[in-house]
This record gives sequence, C-alpha cells and structure tokens, in this order.
Amino acid sequence: MATRTKAPTTKDGTAQPPALTRAAKGEQTRARLIAAARTLLAGETAGRFTTRNVAALCGVSHGMCHYHFQDRTDLIVAVVEDIRPEWIAPLEAAVDGPGDFAERAERVIGLLTRPESPDLAHLHSALHWLALNDERVRESLDAEYRRWRACFVRLFAVLAEERPGPGTDPLLLGEAFAAAVDGLAAIQSLDSGVSAEAVLRLLVKSLGRTDPSA
Repeated sequence: MATRTKAPTTKDGTAQPPALTRAAKGEQTRARLIAAARTLLAGETAGRFTTRNVAALCGVSHGMCHYHFQDRTDLIVAVVEDIRPEWIAPLEAAVDGPGDFAERAERVIGLLTRPESPDLAHLHSALHWLALNDERVRESLDAEYRRWRACFVRLFAVLAEERPGPGTDPLLLGEAFAAAVDGLAAIQSLDSGVSAEAVLRLLVKSLGRTDPSA
C-alpha cells in the first residue's frame, strides 16, 4: 500500500500553504513592480520616474525590474494597461449591459459623474505628460482612448437601432459625446462648480433628439 505523504505544517500545527511555482512568483513580482510604478507616477515624484526608483520602492533589485520589463517605457505601458479595469471596463459594462438607450445612458451618466479617485486622476495626468515625449506611451494611451470612445459609439448605436434614419449616425454622435465628456473633465479640474450631471443629461437629451429627415 502506498504511504501518504503528510503535508508540511507550521510550528503551531497548521498546514503550510503550498509553495508558489516560479511562474507564480514571477507574476507576483511583476504585479508588485507595476503597483510601485503606479505609486510613483501618481505621486509628486512622477518627474523622477525611473526603473531604479521603482525597483527600490518595490524592494527588489534593479536587475529584477529589467528581467520583467525591458525598459522604462515597457513599465509605463504596463501601467496604462493595468488601469483599464478602473476606467474603461466599467464603462464597457454600463454600455453593453441590458436595456434600451435611455437605460444604458442612465448607467453611463451615473458612472461618469462618480468622483474619480485622486490617485487615478494624478496617474492619468502623469501618463499624458509622459506621452508627450515617448511615442510608445502615446500609442498605448491612444489605443486605450480609442477603446474608451468606442463605448459611446456603441451607446448611440443602440439609439440608431431604436430610431433608424440618416440623421442618427452612431459614430458622429458617439465621438461628439466623447469629446464633450473629455472637455467637461478638463473644465471640472479647474472649476468644480460645474455640474457634470446636468451637462451630461442635457447632452444626451440633445444628441438623442435626432431628425430622421436630416
């Protein structure tokens, strides 16, 4: 009869968790480096962002940082991808969920008027600044914004299905709404007295009032 190997235990007799595989440890380290990069980029030290500083904050060697990321730009692009679940994925879920145009638009407005965390706002600002002088960062950020704008195009595609006609162009309406949302965010960063909800509701109402004969 085969003997059963007893699972290793700690000093208090509880079972030890299984050891991580090399791949799992690597993923953990990579995630920690991205988290450290986010912290630096969202803070006042964004102008001094280097892989060496990220490695120091993460508590790993500089060589380990370059094992996971070829250079500083690779790490920044990883941060761009890492924040996708925090600002694009919720918008995609709001647009692609069930309901008619009015119901989806209501979810979108609720999402867009929800206060953005200070860290995420600072992070976006830092990424835009870095994109000015790094083509790869600019391309990565541009791809994310195309995905973000596509949500509004899909939203108005629902309207086009409900009210078909030559005056209901999802691409034009979606891009117009996206531009307005982006501009509103810039205005609010300077003047918090502007009511985002009131403006967005007026925009949805105005853009949704299409003329099929146009």
